[in-house]
Amino acid sequence: MFANREEAGMLLSKKLVRFKGKNVIVLAIPRGGVPVAYNIAKELDAKLDLIIPRKLPIPYDPEAGFGAVINNTVVLNKKLLAVLDLTHKEIKKIIKDVQKEVKRRIKKYRGKKPFPNLKGKTVIIVDDGLASGYTMLAAIKYIKKKAKKVVVAVPVASLSAAMEVKPKADEFICLILSSEPVFAVASFYEDFPDLTDEEVISYLKEIN
Repeated sequence: MFANREEAGMLLSKKLVRFKGKNVIVLAIPRGGVPVAYNIAKELDAKLDLIIPRKLPIPYDPEAGFGAVINNTVVLNKKLLAVLDLTHKEIKKIIKDVQKEVKRRIKKYRGKKPFPNLKGKTVIIVDDGLASGYTMLAAIKYIKKKAKKVVVAVPVASLSAAMEVKPKADEFICLILSSEPVFAVASFYEDFPDLTDEEVISYLKEIN
């Protein structure tokens, strides 16, 4: 159990100290991954930036998702889609709607600032936890060809998400792996508030 996302980031940073002074950049998945990544970047004296994948929500259960998208990169949970009663048209509309939200967030958080050049860099992708793992899979897929090495670092993950994500990353670092049948990232934090766009921006301004 973590007190909050900031504490989780401090604890996670202890597992990443070997990257200090290396050609590394920390990419946070907003919103929840930002406070975690902030303390990691601070500890490693590394640049903090954002990567913005978004879950593809199931219409009748929006907390759950059947995949994720980042720009034109789409990752689908095909096993789940096989049992969902969604038409091809419905899936395309959900993808399009989520792509619009990704663009909105990019504009809000980044403005006209370009995505960082990752060539030759070790990229540490950070979130506050992995439930299904599909937003992280989308992030990995998007940057895999752009970076030298991809490290995934999260405070907590479900065992099923870890099994999906670990083979796709060059390194997978997680403090708590959970095999609980009903998994929620929030249950591993004493304090787990929703973050605003303004709070995300303030973290970035403070460190960069």
